[in-house]
Amino acid sequence: MAKKETIRIRQVKSGIGYSKDQRATLVGLGFRRMNQVVELEDTPSVRGMVNKVCHLVRIESGE
Repeated sequence: MAKKETIRIRQVKSGIGYSKDQRATLVGLGFRRMNQVVELEDTPSVRGMVNKVCHLVRIESGE
């Protein structure tokens, strides 16, 4: 079985002051606090969510 690719994402800016759907996207990605790092499977849906809030998060690294 092939190893699944993952990406590590860090929240670098607060969702306060942004639209409700952008804050919901942060929660959907698994963020609860600032500077938290989450590791998610690299899928097109996750990439789309990251693209939507690209001004609030930073991609740390990929495996």
